[in-house]
Amino acid sequence: MLRIVCIVQVYKICKKLHLMIINTIHMNNIWIVDLEAVESRYTGQWKHHFPDLMRKLGFGEYNVQVIEGPTDIPEATTPGAFLNFGGTNIYKSAQMVKIGRLFCDGEVKEGDHFIYTDAWNPSIIQLKYMSQLLEIPIKIHGLWHAGNYDPNDFLGRLIKDKWVKTFELSLAQTIDYNWFASDDHLKMFRENFGYDDVQCFRTGWPMEYLKTMFTPKKKEDIILFPHRIAPEKQVEIFRDLAKELPEYKFVVCQDDQLSKDQYHDLLERSKMVFSANVQETLGISCYEGALAGAIPMVPDRLSYTEMYDSEFKYPSEWTEDYDTYLEHKDELMAKIRQILGKNDGSHIDKLATELGANFFNGGALYEIIGNQ
Repeated sequence: MLRIVCIVQVYKICKKLHLMIINTIHMNNIWIVDLEAVESRYTGQWKHHFPDLMRKLGFGEYNVQVIEGPTDIPEATTPGAFLNFGGTNIYKSAQMVKIGRLFCDGEVKEGDHFIYTDAWNPSIIQLKYMSQLLEIPIKIHGLWHAGNYDPNDFLGRLIKDKWVKTFELSLAQTIDYNWFASDDHLKMFRENFGYDDVQCFRTGWPMEYLKTMFTPKKKEDIILFPHRIAPEKQVEIFRDLAKELPEYKFVVCQDDQLSKDQYHDLLERSKMVFSANVQETLGISCYEGALAGAIPMVPDRLSYTEMYDSEFKYPSEWTEDYDTYLEHKDELMAKIRQILGKNDGSHIDKLATELGANFFNGGALYEIIGNQ
């Protein structure tokens, strides 16, 4: 009798293991095609946090995997840019080689999702080519940050040839879900390409982890410029304000090449983060400022218009360019003093909560994947 019981138990265990193996074999994949990590930017955080977040969300029928490029690409970004113009193509080309091998090895399955954390990736075209010719239907998601369709972006300023707009439209038509973090960005994209040509959706960026990264410290009289030093960020306005308001310490973060920890510490001690940007599709650093207890002061334009209440905004015409800044300099200086003079901290916490819920939470993206 004992022997029969043992055989039955062994049979049940083997059957359970067999089912687990079968389920694993047939488990679909979420392939995250990442963007090369720059330690001083959010891409360094996304390298680890985004895959971990997707796994913790509990997409039970999906195996979350990352397709990354080589680590031996240039670490320094092209001056003023978001990435290195040479290194990013090495990285993306290596990703394409990996994707091709996944198809050849039978790793890509019908119903898989490919999430591109940067939609400006040529391998999207090649991915669709393989998916359709090999008859393996998949879903492609692309997170758009910027492109030639934005006249103030590097691609918009430096490349005037028609090929780039045609290529971006091809990317958008190839992608099943074109994701944008703000309505302003989505609207600009659609107006450039036509409303019927692309499938566009809005979601907050998957940055829920940011809420745990800041602990406001005792505030010092510091006003921070947390943006890249690039024409579209208008750092010259900030530098001129520094001369006019000597009672405050004005700091341009990129002047000091701060590490992420140093940047966080400085942000937590600052009273204000300032923007005069003429190109901004989301504005992560201003949200980080709110989390750190630093007041964001932003122009009433771009994504800022929908994200911030009037108390954090100044009229757009005050900083549309350097000449308009000079015309409105006294008004801008008075606004800075006014905002800093009445800060009690409570409205910053409310702002951070609202921004986190509406713009730094990937809920719509998660819902689409979960319902497939």
